Amino acid sequence: MLIIINVVMYLGTMVALDPDIRAMLAMYYPASEYFQPFQIVTHMFMHDNESIAHLLFNMFGLFMFGVPLEMSLGPKRFLLFYLGSGLGALLFYLGIQFIQVNYMGMTGVINHSMWGASGAVFGLLAGYGVLYANQVVQLIFPPVRMKAKYFVLIFGALEVYLGFSGADTGIAHFAHVGGAVAGFLILAYWKLLKTGK
Repeated sequence: MLIIINVVMYLGTMVALDPDIRAMLAMYYPASEYFQPFQIVTHMFMHDNESIAHLLFNMFGLFMFGVPLEMSLGPKRFLLFYLGSGLGALLFYLGIQFIQVNYMGMTGVINHSMWGASGAVFGLLAGYGVLYANQVVQLIFPPVRMKAKYFVLIFGALEVYLGFSGADTGIAHFAHVGGAVAGFLILAYWKLLKTGK
């Protein structure tokens, strides 16, 4: 259902709405004139209409890591995990923006938009690395096989490096990191509740 919602939002906004309205469904820093409260949710289901690759990569990740996680967690808990990871990604990203605006004088980031399911998908990636740590993952590029726990650590380290590199790639690397951290913390919290410790 999450894949369907993302695809419908992509097609619907591409066909039915003009770019200004479409952009309003993305997430903006709360101090921005473009910020609206509904963006807290809608940004997770928006993708760049100029490149379908953004949608395809996210939906591939959602399918690849989401199916086994949903089987382990159950549909309701999986949905909470997915949305919680997406919101964790948002909070982490906004925290970075807060530092940039208030302590680094980078006021230009106030009107930068963030959108996409990537933060939530990185939460799924982290969850998969925790619950299926020794499951072997086959990469396509490069064609390498490795255990899921190593794959997650390498991907996470790469996102941290890219976030600190300062390159303006238009990708919210710190949101990806935030989603992964949120996914890990949610699973850790549920484990504590289960064990009663």
